[in-house]
Amino acid sequence: MLVKGKYKYQYSTVNLKASVAKRFRLFSKKITKSHSETLTVIMDFFEWHGVNPSKQFGKSIIQEILKNRARTDTSIKRNEATIAIIRDIEINQTKPNNAMLLSLFGANAKEQKPIKKEKKRIEKKEEATAEIEITVPKIRYERLTEKMEHITKDYGYILNKIEVVKSNFGKEYLKLNISKSELEKFKRILNKV
Repeated sequence: MLVKGKYKYQYSTVNLKASVAKRFRLFSKKITKSHSETLTVIMDFFEWHGVNPSKQFGKSIIQEILKNRARTDTSIKRNEATIAIIRDIEINQTKPNNAMLLSLFGANAKEQKPIKKEKKRIEKKEEATAEIEITVPKIRYERLTEKMEHITKDYGYILNKIEVVKSNFGKEYLKLNISKSELEKFKRILNKV
């Protein structure tokens, strides 16, 4: 239905209760100029935020608030990271370059304060580790020395049993002159250590 000169678009009627229509007219005056624009804004609001007015309204709004809070938290973290990067660039790249340029062109580089550098903490750690002494209980030390004596004795015995054999057709090789039982004994001793 077209009304000449008043509207540039087609319109249709909707049947509403008189009390609802009166309330809508008052609400529409607060928001926009026409009733059509008010309904459009309301429908856009519900569609944009994914809210269904027939369902429980409170839960969906709380979910939207939580989503927005998570988005703002991530954006704050990103902003803090970019600020840290910019500060690092300023300290490590811009100031030293400016100081070098000023010193090249003979500007008053001596009047400026020197750039402070962080002290290396590695040196302190090395000194601290050099001061630490490792202590072993006396009983354990005695047992270790006994084992060491037995091991050196056994290896001395084995070295004495090795002979150099000269071959007619190849390189010289080493021959171990011990019995199988002695070999098994030395293997067991090595497995215990």
